[in-house]
Amino acid sequence: MISTIKQRSFTVRGRLFIRWAGSILFIIGALTLSYVALTLLYAKHYQQAADSTLEKQIYAEGQHKAASSQAAIKEGDVLGRIEIPRLKLRVVILEGTTAHTLRLGVGHIAGTAFPGTTGSIGIAGHRDTYFHSLQDIRRNDDILIQTESGSSRYEVDWIRITDPADGGILAPTADSGLTLVTCYPFHYIGAAPERFVIHAHKQ
Repeated sequence: MISTIKQRSFTVRGRLFIRWAGSILFIIGALTLSYVALTLLYAKHYQQAADSTLEKQIYAEGQHKAASSQAAIKEGDVLGRIEIPRLKLRVVILEGTTAHTLRLGVGHIAGTAFPGTTGSIGIAGHRDTYFHSLQDIRRNDDILIQTESGSSRYEVDWIRITDPADGGILAPTADSGLTLVTCYPFHYIGAAPERFVIHAHKQ
């Protein structure tokens, strides 16, 4: 009799624990999804605002107003916009590659030429957000860079998978080129072990 009572007590406690644990997991899941949704919504609104900022910069340049010097550029500033028509990719280019900056757009890599200037330009982006569609890019695809000073067209030369320590992919060159960098594999969970690199020449 006592054994039966104890078994029933353990059964009731087990059910209560399962319900309690289930409620906690549900709350954690709901909070996580809410955070992701709010982050994506904020990034979307930021892209719209940054795109509007770029259009104003283009208009100001067209009216021969003084443009900001490169010396005044700081992390997160809007530098331009990148488009890959075939992939329907269109995203604002920001200065820098901090975690916060790359949540809002793609980032200009320090030490490379600025978009809209001559030289080798480097741009990085997350594989699971703005640069996700790069997994479908092909040789000869067009890439457009729009800045306040005008637009430039590039054509994809090659696509490679490299080690993160391979600094040669961003080595300065005399020719005007564009290098896009994101993590690889695209569907990898966690910190990806390799880099997906695209190089294009200016047309």
